[in-house]
Amino acid sequence: MIRLIIFLVVIGIGLAVLIVNNGSSRILGLQSDDFGRVVYLLPIALMLSAGIWASRRSIGETMRQMMIWLVIILALVTVYLYRQEALGVGNRLLAGLVPGRAVVVTTSEGGQEIILHKLLNGHFEADVAVNGQTIQMLVDTGASMVALSREDAERIGIDPSRLTYSMTVMTANGRGRAAPVTLDQVAIGPIVRNNVVASVAEDGRLDQSLLGMSFLETLGSLQMQTDELRLRD
Repeated sequence: MIRLIIFLVVIGIGLAVLIVNNGSSRILGLQSDDFGRVVYLLPIALMLSAGIWASRRSIGETMRQMMIWLVIILALVTVYLYRQEALGVGNRLLAGLVPGRAVVVTTSEGGQEIILHKLLNGHFEADVAVNGQTIQMLVDTGASMVALSREDAERIGIDPSRLTYSMTVMTANGRGRAAPVTLDQVAIGPIVRNNVVASVAEDGRLDQSLLGMSFLETLGSLQMQTDELRLRD
């Protein structure tokens, strides 16, 4: 029984490595497909060994051991074959539990699509990488451009005191001033845009940064389905 547990732990680690390194072409010097074959062929070898060892006892015991290994092999092969679906379910579950977490799925055409889940407040938020820093933004199709709060601007290395606040904008806190800027890079999941037009609001005028149309209008599609917002590159 102890040996069986050890074998299952080793095989489980192998499957975990396959799932975690899904985007890598090589694992431990092997192609990912070859590594996967090793993972599910190993129990077959163990089953044969166990069968030979058990054959020294009785036919009934041998058959029981072989059936146990057969069930284990089928379970492992099933997990390996459906690892993509399992990973997708896991991502969707995390997206529902963690606000702003984006789910990346592959469409039937082979493209990539990002799914955001509506929060309890009825809005959609996303963790957006701006100039290499992650900022939680509110997706706002009513905003003409990406808008940063003063705090988020400082986080990505912009000095608000050196900006010229020449724009008049309407925010949740009323009419205010904003400074035009150009962001080197804005990315949400695999969707990346460079040189994005944006603005930085005056201190206290914007409670949360907005992912506005200067980014959203570059997408292939923006579609709301029930409690999901789908962004396609």
